[in-house]
Amino acid sequence: MDEVDRSRAFLKDVKRIVLKVGTAVVTRNDGRIALGRLGALCEQLKELNSQGYEVILVSSGAVGLGRQRLRYRKLVNSSFADLQKPQVELDGKACAAVGQNCLMALYDTLFSQLDVSSAQLLVTDSDFRDRDFRKQLSDTVKSLLSLKVIPIFNENDAVSTRRAPYEDSSGIFWDNDSLAALLALELKADLLVLLSDVDGLYSGPPSDPRSKLIHTYIKEKHQSEITFGDKSRVGRGGMTAKVKAAVNAAYAGIPVVITSGYAPGNLSKVLEGQRVGTLFHQDAHLWSPVKEVDARGMAVAARESSRRLQAMTSEERKRVLLDVADALEANVRLINVENEADVSAAQVAGYEKSLISRLALKPGKIKSLANSIRVLANMEDPIGRVLKRTQLAEGLVLEKTSSPLGVLLIVFESRPEALVQIASLAIRSGNGLLLKGGKEAKRSNAILHKIITGAIPDSVGGKLIGLVTSREEIPDLLKHDDVIDLVIPRGSNKLVSQVKNLTKIPVLGHADGICHVYIDKSANMDMAKQIAVDAKVDYPAACNAMETLLVHKDLKDTTEFNDLVVDLRAEGVTLYGGPRASSLLNIPQAHSFHHEYSSMACTVEFVDDVHAAIDHIHEHGSAHTDCVIAEDLEVVDAFLGQVDSAAVFHNASPRFCDGARFGLGAEVGISTSRIHARGPVGVEGLLTTRWILRGNGQVVDGDKGVIYTHKDLPIEP
Repeated sequence: MDEVDRSRAFLKDVKRIVLKVGTAVVTRNDGRIALGRLGALCEQLKELNSQGYEVILVSSGAVGLGRQRLRYRKLVNSSFADLQKPQVELDGKACAAVGQNCLMALYDTLFSQLDVSSAQLLVTDSDFRDRDFRKQLSDTVKSLLSLKVIPIFNENDAVSTRRAPYEDSSGIFWDNDSLAALLALELKADLLVLLSDVDGLYSGPPSDPRSKLIHTYIKEKHQSEITFGDKSRVGRGGMTAKVKAAVNAAYAGIPVVITSGYAPGNLSKVLEGQRVGTLFHQDAHLWSPVKEVDARGMAVAARESSRRLQAMTSEERKRVLLDVADALEANVRLINVENEADVSAAQVAGYEKSLISRLALKPGKIKSLANSIRVLANMEDPIGRVLKRTQLAEGLVLEKTSSPLGVLLIVFESRPEALVQIASLAIRSGNGLLLKGGKEAKRSNAILHKIITGAIPDSVGGKLIGLVTSREEIPDLLKHDDVIDLVIPRGSNKLVSQVKNLTKIPVLGHADGICHVYIDKSANMDMAKQIAVDAKVDYPAACNAMETLLVHKDLKDTTEFNDLVVDLRAEGVTLYGGPRASSLLNIPQAHSFHHEYSSMACTVEFVDDVHAAIDHIHEHGSAHTDCVIAEDLEVVDAFLGQVDSAAVFHNASPRFCDGARFGLGAEVGISTSRIHARGPVGVEGLLTTRWILRGNGQVVDGDKGVIYTHKDLPIEP
């Protein structure tokens, strides 16, 4: 059981939860109620209530709401002369009294819409000095919870004797964070969750890009390391108060999680065991050797290692790749054992056959991968190549040279072979690399990563390639645009969009593979049958497999087309039709043209001509790989010239769209983006350029005496 598993194991016994919602979560920046956020929270609480959890809510926000309401009333009732006078700050007690009424009315309305009952309980610090009060409080809450009523606590600020502006921290509790911790102990809760306006506890102010999210708080490590930012914009304490309350509760035996109240569904994610927010637990020091996974540190280490790799000679870098290839072949048995364990686990879990197919390393695959790495090693060294030489002036020569991008973050699907290809390309191109593979391939990825990094010499360091093991680390990595230079998410359009929304780092999209084969009426049908069958059957789970077969309408009643349908079915391909083909061929209608089957299935549709085929591809395709089978050169030219995809083929299977088959050695993915790199991305797609200027003492000095020649020079071998 790893650290994440151990740190979330206690959740299986959680039944009673105390949830504290801060003022910054309840209200917007303008002081008004954050109705959408509060409504979403109430829906989560209703769901937990129906699942059998006992939820106790501690809600701030009354003073802020009351102040906003009273300011408005005062403005409405003031004369113009009154408004010219200095404005006196409103009495906090009055604000609390008015605001508490507003707050509870809102909770009651929201919960009533969800068929949930709630109850208000206002307490003061002095109440807890009375033993009878504490017993009665426990009995009342127990009774409410048995009736599935959600108790809502708040400090009774309107009558509290605490000195304003809440600077007296000498009592039993001193704000709603410490009240929530106190209630968690008094009411014997199993978990305390403190919702904040940030993702959790950071090592420094969250606005500082150098700060990192702390997933598990270890007092011995973090107490002296953390630098707190400003207090809450509206509440009393901010993160300092939350941490103090969390530490007190955790070391008294109540696990605590501080997480964002802004992110939808975070409370449910906490209870599902997802690694969101910061966990406080009395046993945290036993789970980890006082060193936490540091996303930023991993990226920095990869960059430092990449610079050492770039400093090597071309022959030394080639040797690294050859050693990696040898290490993989020497460990085939070990790799297969781990891969078979992943495949077995996926089968037991009931995953789709297409995923299991991608997951499995077929016999001979490691040998094939090792040979591809050797091909890559023997290619021309891509680093430091002179791409252009220009004489700017006499004795002043400018060179444009190839250079590594820096550090790459690649999120890829459950395809272990991708890890090998990506890692070898990163080494060849001199880049540092962070990898996050699918959880289904966890064991395969771990052993491959261990073997590859073990073959990298100590002079470079195995940290050149980092393996990210937790999905929750990705959002943290995506914040570090100063140490990560390119993100390549391999997967669906949804994944690519999510990554783009979370980062400022450039994203090279590898999205859906909705590949088309168009058979024109001029096609050689024997050729068409071979290509169409290969495009679907050779490797159905690949992103360059055919997903839609477009056929010229004049072929629908021909024997040759009927033979193609028979051949596809004989191979076990399930056919679905578009509106025209489904009725003519008597096959089920496809629910969408934009669908990647990744299995032995495809869509068939008839089109009027090549222009209709092109329009269909532009409307429903993914700009990956599309193919035309035709002998009419006008049709061919129209298709090749107008289809706006990364790869467009004539009379050849789309399965050829592959880095190794293109002679690139390997690929990190097939880019469907339209900038930087497009199609199979090999070494060249992982490079940028640098300018090297060689002179002998020239100065600009207002361009006096400089005679610019801007003469192209031959590139020396």
